[in-house]
Amino acid sequence: MLPLPARMTHHMFLKGQTNPVQRQTRDSVVTFHGTGAGTLVRLSAAIPGLRSSTTHPFDRMLGYPTVFIDCMLRANGHSRARILFTLRLFLLLTALFAAFGGPCAGIVSAQQVRFPARKGGVVNLEAKTQSRKGDVTTADGDVDIQYADTRLRADHVEYNGKTYEAVATGHVHLDYNNEHIDADEAHYNVSTGHGIFHNVRGNVKIERRPNPDVLVTDNPLYFEARDVERFAGDVYLVHRAWITICDPEHPKWQFYAPHARIRLDKTAALINANFRLFRVPLIWLPYATAPAGRRIRQSGFLIPDIGQSSRKGFIVGDAFYWAPTPWMDTTFGAQFMSRRGILERGSFRAKPFENTSIQYTFLGVDDRGLLNSSGIRNPQGGEQQRLEIQSLLPGGWRFVTDYNHLSSLTFRLAFADTFGEAINSEVRSAVFLTNNFRGFSLNLAGLNDKSFLTLPVAATSKTPAIAATSVTLRDLPEARFGSVEQSPWKSAPLYFSFDSFAGAAHRSDSMAATPTFTPVNTPSYVSRTEFAPRVTVPVHFGPWLGVTTSAAFRTTRYGDSLNSAGLVSGVPLLRNTGEFSVDLRPPSLERFFEGSPPKKDRPRRRYKHTIEPAITYRYVTGVNNFADFIRFDADATLTDTNEVQYGFTQRLFLKEEEDQPQELVSWSILQKHFFDPTFGGAIVPCDRSVSPPAPGACVRNVFQALNSITPFAFATGPVHWSPIISDFRITPGGRYDAEQILEYDPNLNKVTAIGTLLKIKPYREFFATVAHFRIQADPILQPLSNQVRTLFGYGNLNRKGFSAAAGISYDLTTNALQNQLAQLSYSGACCGLAVEYRRIALGQVRTENQFRIAFIIANIGTFGNLRHQEKIF
Repeated sequence: MLPLPARMTHHMFLKGQTNPVQRQTRDSVVTFHGTGAGTLVRLSAAIPGLRSSTTHPFDRMLGYPTVFIDCMLRANGHSRARILFTLRLFLLLTALFAAFGGPCAGIVSAQQVRFPARKGGVVNLEAKTQSRKGDVTTADGDVDIQYADTRLRADHVEYNGKTYEAVATGHVHLDYNNEHIDADEAHYNVSTGHGIFHNVRGNVKIERRPNPDVLVTDNPLYFEARDVERFAGDVYLVHRAWITICDPEHPKWQFYAPHARIRLDKTAALINANFRLFRVPLIWLPYATAPAGRRIRQSGFLIPDIGQSSRKGFIVGDAFYWAPTPWMDTTFGAQFMSRRGILERGSFRAKPFENTSIQYTFLGVDDRGLLNSSGIRNPQGGEQQRLEIQSLLPGGWRFVTDYNHLSSLTFRLAFADTFGEAINSEVRSAVFLTNNFRGFSLNLAGLNDKSFLTLPVAATSKTPAIAATSVTLRDLPEARFGSVEQSPWKSAPLYFSFDSFAGAAHRSDSMAATPTFTPVNTPSYVSRTEFAPRVTVPVHFGPWLGVTTSAAFRTTRYGDSLNSAGLVSGVPLLRNTGEFSVDLRPPSLERFFEGSPPKKDRPRRRYKHTIEPAITYRYVTGVNNFADFIRFDADATLTDTNEVQYGFTQRLFLKEEEDQPQELVSWSILQKHFFDPTFGGAIVPCDRSVSPPAPGACVRNVFQALNSITPFAFATGPVHWSPIISDFRITPGGRYDAEQILEYDPNLNKVTAIGTLLKIKPYREFFATVAHFRIQADPILQPLSNQVRTLFGYGNLNRKGFSAAAGISYDLTTNALQNQLAQLSYSGACCGLAVEYRRIALGQVRTENQFRIAFIIANIGTFGNLRHQEKIF
């Protein structure tokens, strides 16, 4: 079982998840010998609760990759750390006092004394004066004890060899690696383990790893504790503890707990803990517990979520985090929305094996609805679920589950957190088991695809209610077996491959029948089988011409079919097709250009321009009953065709010195010509006897031959020419990333589709994204659309200084602003503040204004209702 990343509960004033880190601690044993009787005291240098292993990672807390800080901050960020520091101090005192335990009378005048330790270690003691009287050994004046990486200094040290009581007073300092501790006084009993420490102060300077989810600062961690008392059994009581990473003289924020009880390797309990901003208490917890050892994840309640929304009203909620094992956890909670009802959320995570992960999420709303103008409530509640399972199995097998469920599109539009999630009208699920071996591929799968088409319309005094419409397609079970092109003879350019599948399919149209449309509702299982062997012969005529010819025979059987009225019948359907294609690659044209003479300390540049023509001929025959096939997926859209596709691609490459060439610009232009304009009679012409055509008079002719060049339907009748497709790209993935797609339809004599995407990062932290998409083809085939989206800003939420971002989504066709957002933040050396305004306008379903705020704490996280997944940077 593998540990999961911990989710921090509100015991630690944290909410969210962090990544695990690991650190090994010392486990050496040192031995000190006295100068007289040779009293031997063995002392473990490893503090209980600080041990780790490579198989048990610890969570990153506050951005500090150490077990020490991890344990300390899980106790609300202060108490246990001071104890551990103090333990180091008094364990060293114990070693020193044990060394003094033998008889040694009088005053020692030497300024430095060395005590040998086991395994070659040496304890160095320096003091102005050292003396022994009876059972008490005393060292005074700039006492300095050094052992390995630890250094202890104090004005006065006393040890009673009879009672085992040790006392250190006056400017007590302890330095261990990057840790520094100051204390006024310390009392410790070596025998019983009981100790009292007063006025503990210190800081920790630890290297921090970058974390994109947390504001990171190099400031040390400062802390204070009035009193720390240790009891046998590794139990500690801490009084009046503070912690901050701001300037300790003028801290912007602090954690404070007047009382804390810690049991090492178990739990830490805080009483009356609070978080203070400019010394003003903001968050108070009467009682909280946190892990303090190997059990690094602690169950408990998360930080309450409080917010305000124009459609949901006042929002308040909380969740409970439960981690019963290191490899499994779950979170479940609820929110009360004053205007809507109750919202429930839940998640489950597990990683039982190294190559297996499971994740489940749930969102549901019991909505009482908003009052409309008639005083009637229209509830929009529902639920959505997602289950993800990934596992790498022995023998090269891979298992994946991606199950999604959505009760209604109305629910998603009304309660989705972001605009992008709200407008997604498709719900897809897949379960498959796959294995690739020796050029073969075996896939066992189950697929389900549900597309929501329209929203429900409520009844009025004049019109009846109209139900929502959707189409559900399912392939379950399904087995596919195929092979890549393989040649049985090394000397002959003859390659064989095949594709095959067998399974059951189902289709359900949730819509009413009309005079021009008949919904399809099949039995639960319609059997389907297909086998398609293919032979490929590549031929090269020197380096300037390549010709690849392939031929395939495809046999397909459907258990059910459609009759002449468009209704499902039990008559099986058999289709045998022959397919032939020739791919012709004429010689490419290319030219090299030398860049301008390089400046000093700059690499030499060379450019290469290429023109790559391509011609593909394709012929399919044998599809004589296209209208009888039930449209389950692309396999049912195969038609007869006799076509040629031609085009060219221009590319501009850049090469600097010995680096690999980089593609700067590419521009491709493609078009198809159809010698058979009816595709073997599959085309259904549009009835244009009435202008404009009546609804349903024209159907979308969607064939493989048509949508292989463009995803937009364009054939309203027999067609010879496809649209001309232009795809222009500039430095994909680079500093300036731009793409524009144009479609010109010669049948309509106009540009029918325009798509533009521009992403730039011109200077340091500045960024901008602009996307524009327009469809202006025949409105009978698809509605007109003209939308633009922009997002621009500077910086990000977790960087120091000012950061800002803004974006809009605007529909030019309806002149409607669909989505707008703005976020502004400022982060200093130890904290920051972020505010956000977001508006989502989705017609009558939802128009909502949201105001969010978050307080950012360096090395810890974010407090507020501005959740991480909703950040726009």
